Amino acid sequence: MERPPAATIPEVPGSYQFLDADGRIIYVGKAKSLRSRVGSYFQSPAQLTPRAAQLMAAAASLEWITVATEVDALLLEYSLIQRHQPRFNVRYRDDKSYPFLCVTLVDEWPRAMVVRGRKRKGNRYFGPYGHAYAIRETLDLLLRTFPIRTCSDNKFADHRRLGRPCLLYHIERCAGPCVGEIHKEPYDELVRELLDFLGGDTDEIIGRLEADMTTAAEALDFERAAQLRDRLASVHKAIERQEMIGSRAEDADVFGMVADELEAAVSVFFVRKGRVMGQRGFIVDRAEDLSGPELMGRVLERIYFDENPLGYPKAVLVPEMPSGEDMYADWLGGLRGSKVQVRVPQRGAKRRLAETARQNAADSLQRHRLKRASDHNSRARALNELQQYLGLPDAPLRIECYDMSHLGGQDYVGSMVVMEDALPRKSEYRRFRLRNVAGNNDLAAMEEVLERRLRNYLDNRHLPPAERGRFAYPPQLLLVDGGPGQLGVAKRVLLRLGLAGEIPAAALAKQFEEVFVPDQPEAIRIPRQSEALYLLQRIRDESHRFALAYHRQLRGKRMTTSALDGIAGLGPTRRKRLVAELGGVRAVQNTSLEDLQSLSWLPDTVAEAVHAKFHS
Repeated sequence: MERPPAATIPEVPGSYQFLDADGRIIYVGKAKSLRSRVGSYFQSPAQLTPRAAQLMAAAASLEWITVATEVDALLLEYSLIQRHQPRFNVRYRDDKSYPFLCVTLVDEWPRAMVVRGRKRKGNRYFGPYGHAYAIRETLDLLLRTFPIRTCSDNKFADHRRLGRPCLLYHIERCAGPCVGEIHKEPYDELVRELLDFLGGDTDEIIGRLEADMTTAAEALDFERAAQLRDRLASVHKAIERQEMIGSRAEDADVFGMVADELEAAVSVFFVRKGRVMGQRGFIVDRAEDLSGPELMGRVLERIYFDENPLGYPKAVLVPEMPSGEDMYADWLGGLRGSKVQVRVPQRGAKRRLAETARQNAADSLQRHRLKRASDHNSRARALNELQQYLGLPDAPLRIECYDMSHLGGQDYVGSMVVMEDALPRKSEYRRFRLRNVAGNNDLAAMEEVLERRLRNYLDNRHLPPAERGRFAYPPQLLLVDGGPGQLGVAKRVLLRLGLAGEIPAAALAKQFEEVFVPDQPEAIRIPRQSEALYLLQRIRDESHRFALAYHRQLRGKRMTTSALDGIAGLGPTRRKRLVAELGGVRAVQNTSLEDLQSLSWLPDTVAEAVHAKFHS
C-alpha cells in the first residue's frame, strides 16, 4: 500500500487500523502520536520484523481515529479489537473454563453455587479457582457455618409446595427457607456473613462465633455450644485452604508470564486481604510482533477489561514493567477510584508468589507447545492439501459450509458454519429460517440460503467495515453438504450474482466422502487418511450439527406451546410464577376465579382473563 502523506496524519493520540483489499480490518493499534507510530510501518520490508512485513504485504489501506488522551486510545483500541477480531492482533485462549463461587443476590432467597462461563449482573462471584473440587470442598465447610440454600429454583419450589425440607436441612447444611424454618431477615444476615467471609473479613466472624460459644457454655446450653464449636472448626479449616502471603492489608494481583516466539502463557494470583482468593491462566497468541513490555501491557488489558469479580487491587505485581506504565496506572486507578501501583516485586512473600506464578505459566506453556506442534502443522497441511486437490488459487483460509435440516418439510432451516485458519469461528456462524420453500425440497432450500447470504455480501461490500451487515466477507471456499445436485445449485447462484470467478465452490457427498467441483464430471477422491479430507468432514459435521440444533429448537418450541399462551397480561414472568405457585398448568386451569384473584401479585383483569380462557 502507498504511504499517506505525513502531513495528513495528526500528531495526537488515537487508534489506527490497517485494512485488506476486501475492506476487512486486519490490525488495530494505538499510539500517543499517530504520525510517528504509523510512519514506522512504512519502511523497507527488510528493515521490518517478519510479522510487520506480513502485515504490510496484506494491507491495502489505512484509517485512523483521533481521541483526547492516551487512555482513551487504549479504550478505543480494545473496543475495535473485540468487535473486529483482527488476524494480526494478539489473541487470547483460556486454557480452561475456570469455576467461580457464585451467591445469587438477584434471588429472593440467595443461593450458593459453583458456576463457569458468563456471569449474571447483580450476583456476587468469588474466584476464579484452579479446580472445581477444591471450591466444592470449601463450600461444604462453609455451609456448616453459613447454612444458605444450594438447591435449584425448581427444587426449592417443589419442597415449598410439599411443605417438607430436603436432606440438607436435616444434616444442618441448609436453614430451610423453603419451609419457613428461617425468616428473611436472619437469612439475609447469614448471606451477608458468608459474603464478608469470602471477601476476606474472617476475624469478625471468628470473634462472633467464639463469643456465642462462650455465652452458650456459660448458660449451660452445651448442645448449642457444641454446634458453635463445630462451626468454628469448619471456618478455621476453610481459612487454612487459603495461602497467607502477607499482612491483612495486602490487596494485589500477581502476574507470571513465560513466552516464546509464537505464544506466551500467563498465570495470575488474586490476593485479597493477604490471602490468595483465586487464580487464572491463559495463552496469548503473539500475532503481533511485541516486545516483553508491550506484551505485558496487552496482558493487563486482557485481565482488567474483563469483568473483575474481586474488584481492582491496590497493587499490580508484574514480571516486567509494561510500556506506558503511567498510562496503565492511571487507567487502573480510574477503575478502582484510588491510586493503583504497577511494579515488579523485589523480595519477600510477594516475590516468592510471583515466582510460583511464573512457574505455573512455564508449565502451561510447555504443555501447550506439545499440543501446538502437532495441531499447527496438521492445520497448515490440511489447507495446503485442499488447495492442491481442489485446484484452488490460494489456500482456503476462510471456508463456509452449508447444510439443511427439516422433518417432513416442517421447520425448514439452514446453517452456515465458518472455519478460519482451519479452526471454527463460531462468532461467524449463521442460521436461516426458510421463507420460500414448500414441502421437502433441499435444492430449493439450498438456493434460498446461498442467495440470501451472497446477495447480502454484494449489497454491503462497498460500505465501510463498521457499516457492513452480518455477511461482510466472502469465503475462499464455499462448501455444500451433498453431491452434484447441491453443487449445481451453488454454481447457479454464483453465476447469477457474478461471483463464479471470485468464490470457488465444492460439494462433499456423505456416501463415499467424494468431493465434487464445478466443470469436472468425476468426483475427486481425496485420500482417506489425509488432513484435507478430515478438515472437510469436520466442517461438514459441524454444519449438520448446527442446522439440526436449530431445527430441534424450532420444533420443540412449536410442540410445547402452553395452554397459557396468548392470555392478555400474562407474560413469561407471571406465567412462570403462576404455574410454580399453583402446581402446574392443569392446576391453573382448575383454579376458581376467587382463588386467582386472591393472589396479591396478579391483577384482577389478568385473573379474569385466565379464568375466562378455561371456563367461558
